[in-house]
Amino acid sequence: MQTHEARLDALRKELARRKLDGFVIPIADEHLSEYVGAYAQRLAWLTGFAGSAGAAAVLADKAAIFVDGRYTIQVRDQVDERLFDYRSIPQDDIGAWLAKNAAAGARIGYDPWLHTAGWVHAASKRIAAAGGELVPVDGNPIDAVWEDQPAPSPAVAFVQDDALAGRSSAEKRADVAEWLKDKEFDAAVISALDSVAWLLNIRGADVDRTPVALAFAIARADGTADLFIAPEKTTPELLQHLGNAVRVRPRGEFEAALAEFSGKTVAVDPAFGVAAIIQALSAAGANVVAERDPTILPKARKNPVEQQGQRDAQARDGAAVVKFLHWLSVAAPHGSESELSAAARLQAFREETGLLVDLSFDTISAAGPHAAIPHYRVDEASNLRIDPGSIYLVDSGGQYRDGTTDITRTVWIGSADGTHAPSIEQKDRFTRVLLGHIALARQSFPPGTSGAQLDVLARQYLWQAGVDYAHGTGHGVGAFLAVHEGPQRIAKSRGGQAGTDQELLSGMILSNEPGYYKAGEYGIRIENLVLVEPRGIGGAEHAALGFETLTFVPIDTTLIDRDLLGAEGAAWLNAYHADVRQLLAPLLEGEALAWLETACAAI
Repeated sequence: MQTHEARLDALRKELARRKLDGFVIPIADEHLSEYVGAYAQRLAWLTGFAGSAGAAAVLADKAAIFVDGRYTIQVRDQVDERLFDYRSIPQDDIGAWLAKNAAAGARIGYDPWLHTAGWVHAASKRIAAAGGELVPVDGNPIDAVWEDQPAPSPAVAFVQDDALAGRSSAEKRADVAEWLKDKEFDAAVISALDSVAWLLNIRGADVDRTPVALAFAIARADGTADLFIAPEKTTPELLQHLGNAVRVRPRGEFEAALAEFSGKTVAVDPAFGVAAIIQALSAAGANVVAERDPTILPKARKNPVEQQGQRDAQARDGAAVVKFLHWLSVAAPHGSESELSAAARLQAFREETGLLVDLSFDTISAAGPHAAIPHYRVDEASNLRIDPGSIYLVDSGGQYRDGTTDITRTVWIGSADGTHAPSIEQKDRFTRVLLGHIALARQSFPPGTSGAQLDVLARQYLWQAGVDYAHGTGHGVGAFLAVHEGPQRIAKSRGGQAGTDQELLSGMILSNEPGYYKAGEYGIRIENLVLVEPRGIGGAEHAALGFETLTFVPIDTTLIDRDLLGAEGAAWLNAYHADVRQLLAPLLEGEALAWLETACAAI
């Protein structure tokens, strides 16, 4: 098996053969997906870095890897510092690093199928200013030296029934056609995998944790569409479902098909349309317009069928999580369980529903100091025992045909003899996180309000104690699609950061997940999913929206400072636990039901 040093050497030789002085390697596929298939894990193959976001730049005599603050520790554990310098984004910029470190006249390669046109434009300017040139490659040079590179997934695509989708593909395509006609566009390229899946009511198994099929689509102003997908991924059932108005074409024909739009006006989403698409359309003489994918907002606003599907999935998933928490309360105090064994047991409880399709992301099973790493992922090397007398955090979710779940619970692991108790500080921090969660869950707000305007509600009690958390408070969630779905989010506004300025609209689903993390000691996060809904307010002078809570699982009262929680906080928690008991008790029995009753007792 090649070492990473040997792989880097092989890449440099391939670059030299192509007369390139450098190359940029992102974690990306042709659809700019958050999670990518094994065939597209080029950065992991080259460097050993297993995170979900990052990039590397390689020159003949030096290389650097760029990651954000989530991966500061992980990148140092996984990537050899002798081979790659560690760089932090957004402070460090790949284009700037290349401009500074590449020789004058350097030709730096990039794969136009893995970058946005905006990135290409910015990086080109940086490199050109230093006397270099950014050059698109024909075929990724890593693919040329990756001898055992996995093939793209061969899994067949399947139909998401209208009874689950709530609207037919024909209806959705008609809406997109109206949008195109209103804008006087001829077509829109739909390249995000979850957008293709939503528009055509199809799903797949080509990306771990996200039920999508590798495909491109082009929606036209007459309500028809072209689907570009590998022929072996289709079935008679799928073709019958798509009907005559959707032309099914081999995925390999997609780039050539863009030449058919000479003289036409075509919309491409700059966030998901890779540079190669825009370059091919422009070369063909098409008028390319940068516009948000017309499926993004309709996909984010769940229809009544999708909303009910999410409620059903949450109840089923909640019962599985309760069974897990009961098991954990019995097993963990003996000190015999680990992060890996707990994650496996939780997955088993979800699988016992008989309806789990996949997890919605890799379970964050974090004991003690690992709970202080918000995006921790356990493996054999990092696996810790869950110690009695400590905090354990588990962030997990499931993919079901009727909904996608995401829940975090932080619990106190007692000891078999009952001698251990949380510290005053741990109870203070947990209660402040809970108070922020409650404040956001209860808030009403006028139409036009963005997630950035609500974010402070979840942080206020932590700020009062001089502490904070470094991640967003909420992300959008799909309907049997991506667990992280835009454009909505709840987070601090950072100069127009994606999603923070998007107004929250009725039907959108988001997470509510404030947290607190003390490096090297413990971490806390409480996460439920919520649905934006109309809110009636007596005497109100304007319309209002609010949140319907969708996730129902007990919150650990052992970690609560009752005085700090106060009467209003206790009233919310007691009402929430009464709802948990009413919803989940019929789905449980025996010891798990008894545990639920105790966990939901009023405080």
